Amino acid sequence: MSSSAPDPAASPLPIEFPAGDGYRLGGYYWPGPARPRGAVLINAATGVAARYYQRYGQWLQEQGFRVLAWDYRGIGLSRPERLGRLRATKQDWGALDCEGALQALLQRAPELPLLAVCHSIGGFALGLALSLERVERALFVGCQYAYWKDYHPARRLGYLARWHLFMPALAGLLGYFPGRRLGWLEDLPRGVALEWGLRLHPSFHRYYRFLPHARPPLPGPALEERMGRFQGRILALADRQDEYATPAASRRLLDYFRQGERHFVQLDPQAQGLPALGHFGFFHDRFRDSLWPQSARWLLHGESPWPPLFSLGPGA
Repeated sequence: MSSSAPDPAASPLPIEFPAGDGYRLGGYYWPGPARPRGAVLINAATGVAARYYQRYGQWLQEQGFRVLAWDYRGIGLSRPERLGRLRATKQDWGALDCEGALQALLQRAPELPLLAVCHSIGGFALGLALSLERVERALFVGCQYAYWKDYHPARRLGYLARWHLFMPALAGLLGYFPGRRLGWLEDLPRGVALEWGLRLHPSFHRYYRFLPHARPPLPGPALEERMGRFQGRILALADRQDEYATPAASRRLLDYFRQGERHFVQLDPQAQGLPALGHFGFFHDRFRDSLWPQSARWLLHGESPWPPLFSLGPGA
């Protein structure tokens, strides 16, 4: 799937842009060839910096795309000097930060098809952005809702203790969650850690009013209506061994995009002769010649080579 792309060795350009409330966000931008085929926004997972997606972003540029991978407030290039003072929740990551990222990409690619690749919480963040309706197609990789009862049954109690007891308790004590020191990816703002930890009910906005938001939270129905206005197409992929993105967890998230066309594919890397995938492996370049070309076909043409475990049409 080659195209008239720039030098493959070229590094991404550092980029800075405002979130919906003016907070300065950072990321990496690949301008693509002279005649790009589309513009792709890469939304990261919780606690994962945008630099993790550079190999995939570079590869997408080589296929002819204009690409933006960026960091939520409090993470990577968007981290303030004093993280403990930052007010931020996952609602802010979507409604303010993802909206700012979409606007930054739209300004640089106003006439191109707008596409998205979302990892884990990145699908949820995309759904909260005002400009969501501009997105034509999205690839969800391990995207899910993070409700504890949807975790894999064998790991459910362990994750309940780790993410819903230990993490919010430590974040409340220190003012942020020290993920780096614990070897659990990046540090997290206190509000993000509390929001994840308090998600003991399937209604994602149930506890929002108690959290330290950057901006006062929207009422629950407004959030759900925003996600429900999406009329594009979503292909959601997950490894059958992914303990977070189980079919139940993925379905819970996809149900919010009720006016879109949604397909959920559960991959079996061993049966397909692929390396280990898990929750994070898709963005490793060991999939450069297998999963990555298939992802580009979806982004460009809406073609999926895999039979879905389930599909949902508009209104379902």
